[in-house]
Amino acid sequence: MGLATFKGGIHPPDKKTLAANSPITEAKPPKIVVLPLSQHAGAPCKPVVTIGQEVKKGEMIGEPGGFVSAPVHASVSGKVVAISEFPNAMGRMVNSIVIENDLKEEWTALKDAPDYMNLPVEELKEKIKAAGIVGLGGAAFPTAVKLSPPKEKPIDVVIINGAECEPYLTADYRLMIEKPKEIVEGLKILMKVLGVTKGFVGIENNKPDAVAKMSEAAKGEAGITVMALEVKYPQGAEKMLIKAIAGREVPARGLPMDVGAVVQNVGTALAIYEAARYGKPLIERVVTVTGEGIKEPKNLMARVGAKISDLIDECGGLKDDVAKVVAGGPMMGFALSSLDVPVTKGTSGILVLPEEGVVHAEDYGPCIRCGRCIDICAMGLMPSMLSILSEKGLYEEAKAYNLFDCFECGSCAFVCPSKRPIVQLVRLAKSMVKP
Repeated sequence: MGLATFKGGIHPPDKKTLAANSPITEAKPPKIVVLPLSQHAGAPCKPVVTIGQEVKKGEMIGEPGGFVSAPVHASVSGKVVAISEFPNAMGRMVNSIVIENDLKEEWTALKDAPDYMNLPVEELKEKIKAAGIVGLGGAAFPTAVKLSPPKEKPIDVVIINGAECEPYLTADYRLMIEKPKEIVEGLKILMKVLGVTKGFVGIENNKPDAVAKMSEAAKGEAGITVMALEVKYPQGAEKMLIKAIAGREVPARGLPMDVGAVVQNVGTALAIYEAARYGKPLIERVVTVTGEGIKEPKNLMARVGAKISDLIDECGGLKDDVAKVVAGGPMMGFALSSLDVPVTKGTSGILVLPEEGVVHAEDYGPCIRCGRCIDICAMGLMPSMLSILSEKGLYEEAKAYNLFDCFECGSCAFVCPSKRPIVQLVRLAKSMVKP
């Protein structure tokens, strides 16, 4: 019997050996942090501090701006020196709070709750919401919202995403190796909050030591199963993971809750445990700094708001032939125009690529109708038509080809012999029409 997987997908070189054996190390406290008030899906936060105010580490500085939102907390202690718009990794200007670190590392009051599993469900949900936890796999959707499905959408399975199918990135892998018990505790909290008895951890089979560590941590835990998955990109996408593990198809334009599932990243599970146990807000995360263009690839526990340049300096700096620095991985990441942008809750990696092998935007050609992108599309779409229609400005026509079912995994662009920027053209079309 083969390993669990889905139809379609590709097999890009995983390049994980660059950083896989680098244990998680604490990054140096940054001198300045820039904390965007919109680093999650949904409404931006509203500032609750003023310029000149002294704040402590873990103190809330931005309150949620709506139901789909998440608070933002100070990742250092110090003085608020600016509240203004600053660019994020995608080049957008975002209202942000700048704090000058006093290097005292003074925490706001945290409350240990060793009996967290005995707390009422509503209290656990409030702890998760107050901690500002979002999906750490990249989507950054507020976790408290995922844990509040409508009554007509009952949940019966929770899946922890340990696939980490994006090439180069090893942050989740290191967490599973170093903190497996805490991740399992996070899963147990999720299962309690959602009232389910079935929990899964899905891990690609190229991480056998992570499968072993997580299996040992889950041993004896009722209803929890660790599953090895086929190594195939985009195995870690929510809909693919649900198909591989639960055998359920999320409908077009649908959500995991439509088939009774909730999916959370391993980093999110750890953050949930730390919030429930210690009341710790989400002010830091593991970031893989890797690629052939960085001198010392590492997995760093980095503060939210630290500059990308700070993390690169901590890894020995850039090599001489660097062509691109990407926030995220090579398939779904964004090329950075500046290294002064901040780490956010959704920053899973910093990828530094040398000139050799990098495809530049002007190098692409016309679609030759080969059909490769259609064959490998995990969503069963026609990426070639989406890109052609977008290129011609026929954005409304692209909707007829299920434009919004594309989750921009990049598989189509990877196999395209004409090196067409299919994902960028899809994003353009999405930005020009209403869902």
